[in-house]
Amino acid sequence: MTALYWLPALPDWRARLRAIPDDADEAWRQGVALANTRLDFVATNALDAVLRRATAAATPAGVPGKPIRLALLGSCTLAHLHAGLRVAALRRGLHATLYESEFGQYWQDLSDPGSALHAFRPSAVLLALDAHHLAAGISAADPPAAVAARLAETLSRIGECWRMARAAFGCQVIQSVPLPLHPPLLGHNESRLPGSRAAFIAALSAEIRPMAEAEGVDVLALDARAAVDGLAAWHDPGLWHRAKQEVAPAAAPLYGDLVLRLIASRQGRSAKCLVLDLDNTLWGGVIGDDGLEGLVLGQGSALGEAYLAFQDYARELSRRGIILAVCSKNDEANALAPFDRHPEMLLRRADIACFVANWSDKATNLRTIAAELNIGLDSLVFVDDNPFERNLVRQELPMVAVPEVTDDPALFARTLADAGYFESLAVTEDDRARTAQYQGNRAREALRATATDLPSYLRGLAMRLLWRRFDRIGLARTVQLINKTNQFNLTTRRYGEDDVLAIIADDRAVGLQLRLLDRFGDNGIIAILIGRMRDGCDLLIDTWLMSCRVLGRQVELASLALIAAEARRLGATRLIGEYVPTAKNSMVKDHYEKLGFTPLAGADTAEVRRYVLDLAGFAPAETFIDVTEG
Repeated sequence: MTALYWLPALPDWRARLRAIPDDADEAWRQGVALANTRLDFVATNALDAVLRRATAAATPAGVPGKPIRLALLGSCTLAHLHAGLRVAALRRGLHATLYESEFGQYWQDLSDPGSALHAFRPSAVLLALDAHHLAAGISAADPPAAVAARLAETLSRIGECWRMARAAFGCQVIQSVPLPLHPPLLGHNESRLPGSRAAFIAALSAEIRPMAEAEGVDVLALDARAAVDGLAAWHDPGLWHRAKQEVAPAAAPLYGDLVLRLIASRQGRSAKCLVLDLDNTLWGGVIGDDGLEGLVLGQGSALGEAYLAFQDYARELSRRGIILAVCSKNDEANALAPFDRHPEMLLRRADIACFVANWSDKATNLRTIAAELNIGLDSLVFVDDNPFERNLVRQELPMVAVPEVTDDPALFARTLADAGYFESLAVTEDDRARTAQYQGNRAREALRATATDLPSYLRGLAMRLLWRRFDRIGLARTVQLINKTNQFNLTTRRYGEDDVLAIIADDRAVGLQLRLLDRFGDNGIIAILIGRMRDGCDLLIDTWLMSCRVLGRQVELASLALIAAEARRLGATRLIGEYVPTAKNSMVKDHYEKLGFTPLAGADTAEVRRYVLDLAGFAPAETFIDVTEG
């Protein structure tokens, strides 16, 4: 659990690492990108070594803010944590220089104005005192009064360290809460034995929090983190005896991230806005296809309750000052319906400071959200269940935080919490009123969208479109899509199994099922096309439907090339497309015209609009999709 699992995995990290050049600026840029992937202890150390070599002669240009000068004052070995701390800074585009006191010499360093620590002039001090050091000399034989006196003395000494650091450097002071390393002597009621070292550390950890609050010291809650991950993930008793490492090397990347969250928060670099996708993120299902009654949400369903729990977490974040926004590929009216009318929704329209639902790409819409809220893109955290959308945003907007959530909504809240994007050191009344403030700003700000250049990203997807004619193997899925898809569906005609079997048997009809694969996996059957020959020379496109999750990937162009090829095979010279408007398919009202069709004169009726494409002059558009039969 100490792995940075919310970051995207990078299987070829070694090759990427070897490709980092010696040029300091370019090495820094590539290093920041690598640091924002799921690196373990070995990979973290390797990246740190490469970056230190590349930047040894020159500080990279473009590093925001002042360099971080972090002093580690500890009672145990901390050297194995250095790389994790530097890379955690790099992850945030920050440059960190470290100082570590000699083993156990933290008091001497602080109290001696001539020490190397004072010459270092830290901008942040981390006091990392391990449980063995703090509880040394405590015995189960000690009377309660003696233990209480020792606790008071230890807390006083820690407080004096804080005051010396503040007086000498005027900097941020971080106090590490020790890991609960000592095995219990009494068991579940350990607190009834004051002389127990486990009980002593527990008492100290409880007392140190309000004391830090009063002194303006920030707490690094390792005990709370170990309670989530398990102590074994953080501490190896064997390594303690061999090397006096309180924190195990495997936990070093997360340790570094936890520390840098506090430093970044102090600098105002924590995220401010949680941007939420809707379908299969806030509820199960697709509102445009399933309708309100078809959504999986609420009590009585384990999956529905998981979505509800995530909504509750998002609402609680809003109540402590995090802005909530929506970024969804949807018709706005459909997207708003659950917020206004679904009885199980916890989040309501009033909770959302900026609501963007349209058919533009999500990178563009995230720019719109940032502009409307008047915050930086690096203040956004975007949660989306779709890996394509996540990776598109990461490539187009690398400054936006995009957690790698699983497809299990029960884990969404924990992933956000573990990632620590919203680390904060205090909550003010302004924080609590922030949503209302931004809702007011929304009425004052003009929407601006910046176009996103997608070609390089699409090329890198290595997409493959596998097409097959209708068959019995895919019959059930074909019928399901025909009867479920509402939004990208030109005619919304519904067919059962017998109807599809009739198309298979008709040698003057075309039925195609399309599956899209890319380097992120198999998207499944994402499109259905049905064509019927009419008047000897026309192929009428009776049905054209697609899954909305693949919009913007040139699938429409590839699909047109396929249906045109089938039409020519049957001897057709023209394609006739039909659009039947419904309450949910307005997104495709211009579909045929965008593909080069022209309105068919005199063919429209009140219910149907018809378009024509002359195949004699048609040449398939080039795409980044490899189309094969299979």
